[in-house]
Amino acid sequence: MDDLFFINSVWVMLGAILVIFMQGGFILLEAGSTRMKNAGHIAGKTIFSFGIASLVFWAVGYGFIFGDNGNFFTGFTDFFYSGYEVAGNMYSTPAFFIFQMAFAGVSLAIAFGGFAERAKLSVYLVFAILFSAFVYPVIAHWIWGGGWLSEHGKQDFAGSTVVHLSGAMAALAATILLKPRIGKYNEDGTANTLSGHNQVYTALGVLILWIGWFGFNAGSTLGVEDGFFGFVALNTSLAAGAGAVSAMLISWVMLGKPEVTTMLNGTLAGLVAITASCAFVETWAAIVIGFVAGIIVFYSARFFEKARIDDPIFALSVHGVAGVWGTLSTGFFATPELASVGSAGLFYGGGFTQLGVQLLGVVVSGAYAFVVSWFFLIIIKKVLHGLRVTEEQELIGLDVSEHGSYGYPEAFLKKELQTDRTNHHALELPVTPSHFTPRE
Repeated sequence: MDDLFFINSVWVMLGAILVIFMQGGFILLEAGSTRMKNAGHIAGKTIFSFGIASLVFWAVGYGFIFGDNGNFFTGFTDFFYSGYEVAGNMYSTPAFFIFQMAFAGVSLAIAFGGFAERAKLSVYLVFAILFSAFVYPVIAHWIWGGGWLSEHGKQDFAGSTVVHLSGAMAALAATILLKPRIGKYNEDGTANTLSGHNQVYTALGVLILWIGWFGFNAGSTLGVEDGFFGFVALNTSLAAGAGAVSAMLISWVMLGKPEVTTMLNGTLAGLVAITASCAFVETWAAIVIGFVAGIIVFYSARFFEKARIDDPIFALSVHGVAGVWGTLSTGFFATPELASVGSAGLFYGGGFTQLGVQLLGVVVSGAYAFVVSWFFLIIIKKVLHGLRVTEEQELIGLDVSEHGSYGYPEAFLKKELQTDRTNHHALELPVTPSHFTPRE
């Protein structure tokens, strides 16, 4: 074992750890962007969802993506991965497995943004298995595992399409089928703001995701020999900063005040957009890509709201629309020197060839993720007698109705105490979730 193998393996493993830590960012982002009564549920389902994704990826996901004897559609070996090493690799194969497993978990976390505050826990469980086995791995094989899009030179260095668009299109299918949350829309079609309970959590979640993205993008170099990971990390951070600034500015101009939520969404949109192109474009282009993403996410969020598509954590705009823009951007900005996959973009003399390949990848991958997710959710709806909790359960909150405990017990105990005193009764026992046991 030489020194380079060891260092590269440590780098890949560090990238995997950073990407796994992004799950903590998703917990804070999603919990902070939704209401207090669902915070514990969101935290818990994120952990068990990643657990399911890990097991399914071990059983079949890795094999469907990277297995030998495959075809244009999927691989056919390496199921129930044994942890073997591949001779001649420049890094540890098991470390690479963990790295790729972490990516699968992120895509599932994005998909579950469309389920927020109204889906049954059992639906999360079943869909996690199906998405992790038959949606994400198929698209990943097409682009990263030697499938038909990779043969056409599809550029997606770290997953604007594979991870983000796939998850977002599954989220779109879910939020359409689940319908809006209670109280989101009035009878005349106008929307109400169902504010998240903790903007500080949301901001901290975004920062954790920003840090994790260095594992996501720079870690995808899979080695340190030429120091190229530093360039990828630089493009990543510049795009994030540009997205934050442009989103803040556009909301300031259009709304009269800089909206914090929009600024945070712009930061994530910049990160999502640069994920495909971080290794293929120059630094100035990374800034442009991030800046445009921040503006796009502002208008996209308002479009979905007017279309009565209730997207509590803006997964469709941040990961879907920005993912599309990021994927297409390499067709404009990829340079001949950096285009290690595919060809140069339109602005560097490559014509429309690479842009056409990128567009094809977006359309086919997005359509596959949406249609297959829709089909799975329809089947789950029939088997589990519905996707959504009852109206009473939704009003009570999923912390109690699905788990029998509060994410913030002291806050609810205090509320009950105040109500009890108002009614001139004495509390003799602590308030427990049994007071709110939902009907069957």
